[in-house]
Amino acid sequence: MEIAIREGTPRDIPVILAMLDSGVAWLAAQGRTGQWGSTPLSQNPGTVESVARYMDEGETYIAEVDGVPAGTLTLTDAPGAYLAHLPPPGEPERYVHWLASDRRFKGTGVGSALLAHAAHATRDAGVSLLRVDCYAGDDRKLVAYYEANGFTPTHAFTVNDTWPGQLLERRL
Repeated sequence: MEIAIREGTPRDIPVILAMLDSGVAWLAAQGRTGQWGSTPLSQNPGTVESVARYMDEGETYIAEVDGVPAGTLTLTDAPGAYLAHLPPPGEPERYVHWLASDRRFKGTGVGSALLAHAAHATRDAGVSLLRVDCYAGDDRKLVAYYEANGFTPTHAFTVNDTWPGQLLERRL
């Protein structure tokens, strides 16, 4: 199995949305609907707009396993507006948005390869701070995943008084 990472283009938006839908189905099958609910994200116009907007603002990467799209993330220079209430980092940063993988490739290292690629791209841009936020509810497995990939939790937050999140950073 070979993981290759390429730049994404707007033509990849349907592939990215399919990866997100795969994650929703996988989480819902486990009864874990707190993160993304149970409705495919591709049916949410706000999600579709968010994926396209972040792609316009930053750089999207697609990980392929033996030529098949298996994961994605987008890097921009700032977090989403929902984190405007948190203190800014006070230095340039790169921010990970929409890290997702097709659940058929769960456990193959696709997400970790994308995060390593994001770290390299961030360093190559002369930036030493890489940040990401994630769902922090249920058993905090997603927070632990980012910690295992070199990130440190910094600020807990809540969106709409119902969605528990965690901001994490990685010094490069």
